[in-house]
Amino acid sequence: MEFIRLATGASMPLLGFGTYLIKDLAVCERAVGDALEAGYRLIDTAQFYGNEEAVGRAIRHSGVPRGELFVTTKLWISDMSEEKAAPAFERSLERLGMDYVDLYLLHHPFGDVYGAWRAAQRFFRDGRARAIGVSNFYADRVTDLALNNEIRPHVDQLETHPYHQRREMEPTLAEYGTAHQAWGPFSQGKTDLLENPVLKAIGEKHGKTTAQVCLRWLTQRGICALPKSTHKARIRENFQIFDFRLSASDMAAIALLDTGKPAGMPHTDPNNIKRIYAM
Repeated sequence: MEFIRLATGASMPLLGFGTYLIKDLAVCERAVGDALEAGYRLIDTAQFYGNEEAVGRAIRHSGVPRGELFVTTKLWISDMSEEKAAPAFERSLERLGMDYVDLYLLHHPFGDVYGAWRAAQRFFRDGRARAIGVSNFYADRVTDLALNNEIRPHVDQLETHPYHQRREMEPTLAEYGTAHQAWGPFSQGKTDLLENPVLKAIGEKHGKTTAQVCLRWLTQRGICALPKSTHKARIRENFQIFDFRLSASDMAAIALLDTGKPAGMPHTDPNNIKRIYAM
């Protein structure tokens, strides 16, 4: 495993296991258990995912010491205020069966973000959130939040993959010491990414799958990748990315695949904002 150092001084694994859309709690518990058995030590969940309890059970049953794990959860927009964030955070801890999380994120840049961030700063100061950050915040929103608060976001979790590389985020994240996490590293299956001939050729050269190439490309950029799967073989396969390294020519070829367009919902589209509020 490789790690990145957060602004807090803590180490965060560069590869984690995502649980978005694993709504069946038994399936989620099994998948997280399989991930921990395979070697993953970062587990990502969220209030909105509805599976925090399953994640917590899998962790407790795994036998992996809590101190070796990096657990992330997120605040949903229905509780995006200073007043509502505190009880929402308590409920997340209760569902997880933990007295702290390693990372607590504001899930979207909507609602009373500044009130919620004031609450998150308190969670960080009292040690119940070892790091705090944001998700789906673009450069302008990160900048505004960073300039108006004592604690700057330690992490920003964004849709990032070879078709949407987020190069425009790099200067802002570097300026404020904010680490980059990638959700949807395979574009959530909404594109032909895993069949892309450039990625397939690179994978064949290294004896790796296209998915493994995508994950290695992210980690070599210093971006924490969060793949998701419910299949044990695929979970294990996705973890096997630290025994090879992409060459400079590989990285340059992948850089040319950037379309600048997300596969998911752009957060600047008013209609998408309405859809998120309706979830």
